[in-house]
Amino acid sequence: MKFYSITLGCKVNQYESEMMAELLLSAGYTKAESYAECDVCIINSCTVTATGDAKNRKYIHRVRRENPNCIIVLCGCMPQAFSDDFALFSECDIVMGNTARRELVPALDEFLTTRQPIVRITPHEKGESFEQMTISAFNERTRACIKIQDGCNRFCTYCIIPYARGRVRSKPLDELKKEAETLARNGFREIVLVGINLSAYGEELGLGLDDAVTAVCAVDGIERVRLGSIEPERMTADILEKFAAEPKFCPHFHLSLQAGCDNTLKRMRRHYDTAEYARIVGDIRRLFENPSITTDVMVGFVGETQEDFDASVAFCDRIGFAKTHVFPYSRRKGTVADRMDGHIDEHVKHERADIMIAHTLQEQRAFMQSQVGRVEDVLFETKARDGAFEGYTKNYTKVKVKDDGVKGGEIVRVRLVEAHDDYCVGEVLR
Repeated sequence: MKFYSITLGCKVNQYESEMMAELLLSAGYTKAESYAECDVCIINSCTVTATGDAKNRKYIHRVRRENPNCIIVLCGCMPQAFSDDFALFSECDIVMGNTARRELVPALDEFLTTRQPIVRITPHEKGESFEQMTISAFNERTRACIKIQDGCNRFCTYCIIPYARGRVRSKPLDELKKEAETLARNGFREIVLVGINLSAYGEELGLGLDDAVTAVCAVDGIERVRLGSIEPERMTADILEKFAAEPKFCPHFHLSLQAGCDNTLKRMRRHYDTAEYARIVGDIRRLFENPSITTDVMVGFVGETQEDFDASVAFCDRIGFAKTHVFPYSRRKGTVADRMDGHIDEHVKHERADIMIAHTLQEQRAFMQSQVGRVEDVLFETKARDGAFEGYTKNYTKVKVKDDGVKGGEIVRVRLVEAHDDYCVGEVLR
């Protein structure tokens, strides 16, 4: 039987989809080229925003309409967070939350026998262990993600994720190192460590994120180690100095901000203020040569005044991010913020998003321009439609070169000669 995976959301979901694909392949399934020709369609959902939920529903409807006979498996954060909303699952054959991924093949065997819908959503529990999972490849790329952490204990007022992902738990170091060794043997040159609240890695094990970085940097064949999105918590000068001491560590920090206004951060129940955030950025720029700092910024949060918004814009201007993901606040059923007074008009939220995007794009262009003239090592990955090879520097600047001698999976010395909005043009040095 053929399967096809649709993955929505974060790099953790991408990793988990890869793990489920390997389970299916080991059970004798084969990959289909599209959902239109598969026997089983896995929809790995995201529920961070209402927009994410809408995408989940759109794909469920589309697959059912265009391939009515296939088995639809819905898994991930949406069914886990909204397990009592059966209307979300009505077109699905198998529904699994975030605690039952390893039961995928047995669930398919059962469904093929009984042809009866299956719903397996087990609530998260305090003290649950990290779900044992490993991968040996990652979407046929040269860079692989390893999920090393799950869950979040923070309960920000706008966020549904602690309900979908449970409490903080971490992959043991010996398992992490073995997985990295397997990926290195299979040709992967770069590892990205990912998690739901990556900064909290190891807090229940007496470890820190630096321990995970050190373990993977020690693996022969891995030439780069990168972090996924991180929260400002635990990003002390000491831990940043330990990162800086590792030659393989990539100085790209996607450091979640959410708001550049202390009033808004308090309403969000974030665990830092703008002064602490600025201190972390200052430490990064002091300790690393040519780092890039990217972020997420939410506008139009509950109670955000014009003065609050202006303060957030001014703070982002001051920091000068290499890239910023800007999005309007989205109400989530079941969160504290959904029940708060002072919700902002949708039109105002989108106006503020446009203003914030305009500001952050100026900073992005300035960062790209600052890279021109530099000589950097670029890990090349894919060939674009225009014939150029695309890859990334250690600080995650996208680089395009037109050079017939370049191959995917190679790390090549390149001079950056021209800046565009979201990439630089390079010339290979030979």
